[in-house]
Amino acid sequence: MTVSEIRQWDPTVTQQIKYWAGPVVKKWFRTEVRKMDKIPSHGPALVVSNHSGGMLTPDVLVFAPEFYEHFGYNRPLFTLAHYGVLLGPTSTLLNKLGVIHADRENAAAALRSGAVVLVFPGGDYDSYRPSFDHTIDFNGRTGYIRTALEADVPIVPTVSIGAQEAQLFLTRGNWLARNLGLSKLLRLNILPVSVGFPFGPSVLFPLNMPLPTKIVVEVLDPIDIRVQFGPDPDIDEVDAYIRAQMQEALDALASERRFPVIG
Repeated sequence: MTVSEIRQWDPTVTQQIKYWAGPVVKKWFRTEVRKMDKIPSHGPALVVSNHSGGMLTPDVLVFAPEFYEHFGYNRPLFTLAHYGVLLGPTSTLLNKLGVIHADRENAAAALRSGAVVLVFPGGDYDSYRPSFDHTIDFNGRTGYIRTALEADVPIVPTVSIGAQEAQLFLTRGNWLARNLGLSKLLRLNILPVSVGFPFGPSVLFPLNMPLPTKIVVEVLDPIDIRVQFGPDPDIDEVDAYIRAQMQEALDALASERRFPVIG
């Protein structure tokens, strides 16, 4: 699965999707991506970001077009995604766009190929947080650090704000998922509740259109873990440091935001 998924990336298809969908996303969300040049100009890197927007998660739709605008199509960007995203008839297209199953084996293979890999350690726990909660919380997941260490690549922290206002997320619904036994049946630890337009409240699968919320993304300074923390770094210490750097940057973005959705 690993090799075949990576080999399916198609720069021509990626360019076509960027050409047609990129301007729509940029105009609808009034996107702003800052400091893309912080990503090393060549070689593999692990971009680590907070995750927003529930099932829609516009993060990739915002980040990827700017990545290819900056670096061109000779340098693939692979995005690690929950297995559920790659179920159904769209999986082939998503593979062509560089979306691959989120596991460390896939990430390692993509990094060995020299690509940039985008990961959202917080996963659905992060993307379904309440709308105005700007906490960087990966729910204790630190595998991204081990992945970077094993591949000997820098981590490039990245933060975004705005996508969580595409609709009003009220609760992750952890207690509801637990009581219904969804963690065993569907590998779901949450059952989020949100409210949006035009259909109002929804559970798990939002039927509402995303509001035209302004989304801002900022890339931070890359981190060479062994240079900064020594040859045998403490994983928890590294994780705390990275999240602290991201939190500071996200708080700064939040302070710039005057109104919900409007930005």
